Amino acid sequence: MTETLFYHLERRALEDILPGLVEKSLQRGWRAAIKTDSSERSDALDSLLWTYDDQSFLPHAQQGDGDASAQPVLITVEEGNPNSAQIFFYVGGALPADWKGLSDLARIVLLFDGRDGEALAGARAAWKEAKDAGHDVTYWKETPAGKFEKQG
Repeated sequence: MTETLFYHLERRALEDILPGLVEKSLQRGWRAAIKTDSSERSDALDSLLWTYDDQSFLPHAQQGDGDASAQPVLITVEEGNPNSAQIFFYVGGALPADWKGLSDLARIVLLFDGRDGEALAGARAAWKEAKDAGHDVTYWKETPAGKFEKQG
């Protein structure tokens, strides 16, 4: 099944972590989708990916901006995989509607704010659902130095 990584953010914000993970995905030759919980978060991430690094460029679009199938990175609030992504990032509390329907992906990454009790509870429930669906689930926790380490 699909490799599924849960990133427990404790020290840095999503906006500090996500662009680097997306860059690494593109370097692997993967298309990426970023599933958000709201159009407001999609707008914010769209702006972030354009401006986060003066030395870098992350080609992307939001769903509805041009041809979704042509985008190497697509930000969306909708279900589906219109850009044929190999990796899906779930952020802001967004979760898959059907974990079993994601078995054709190379990787799923769920990023959650460990300082938010509701986000933590949602991630715990999602962990169980992903495991029950047969995914290869791993948990990554941020160290005091800001690096992510695989736990247990």
